[in-house]
Amino acid sequence: MTEPIAKRAKMDEIPSHINDMGEEVKKALIELDIIQNDIDIINEKAYDEILKIEQKYNSLRVPHYEKRIELIKNIPKFWATTILNHPQLCTIIEDREVELLNAITNIEVEEAEDARSGYKIRFTFAPNDYLENEKVEKEFIISEKPASTTTPIRWKDSKCLARTEDSDSPLSFFEWMAENVDPGNDDIADILKDDLWTNPVQHFLCPEVEDVGGDYENLADEEEALEEGDEEAGSDGDN
Repeated sequence: MTEPIAKRAKMDEIPSHINDMGEEVKKALIELDIIQNDIDIINEKAYDEILKIEQKYNSLRVPHYEKRIELIKNIPKFWATTILNHPQLCTIIEDREVELLNAITNIEVEEAEDARSGYKIRFTFAPNDYLENEKVEKEFIISEKPASTTTPIRWKDSKCLARTEDSDSPLSFFEWMAENVDPGNDDIADILKDDLWTNPVQHFLCPEVEDVGGDYENLADEEEALEEGDEEAGSDGDN
């Protein structure tokens, strides 16, 4: 929800083309604007109260997230498996990135204290052949001037996975990680923050939905073939 700005229209602020309308129309429009002003004030109060609730529950989630982090440490390749099982994220993982993906030991999302100005996504890596960094952090500012910043990534010799030339093709996962993307158009960040982070276990346990659908289709085809076979056998028996 965007914070509303309440402002009451005045007669001399009415656009000139409205002044050409009848007095009853102008009167109705002014009254409508007054009502809208009242609605905006209510929306503003609701906005503030919703933010307070979000701040409260963000704080309540923190200890549970911390416990989850500790438990995930006992599951090899948890985050790599979770990402590869995700129906959207799996499409941006290139074969050359899988080894580094397997080195991710933790993904963490940290909301801004005010619950509205932005958030951070933090990646932690086990020692690997690609990165000197142990952690890479991407910060997203989503207030008046949206922007993103990324920890400078120190790639090991001949192991750079970042994009080195301009291209119109979609970013792969680690190309995205290395770039500062406009938060308003960053689908990858949105998926990580609002889907993967909120419930990673569901993606770890479940394979890609399309694969499951394919299994059901194959099973249905097999059942249909068996039914046709039974019908043919029955016809032969009648003859």
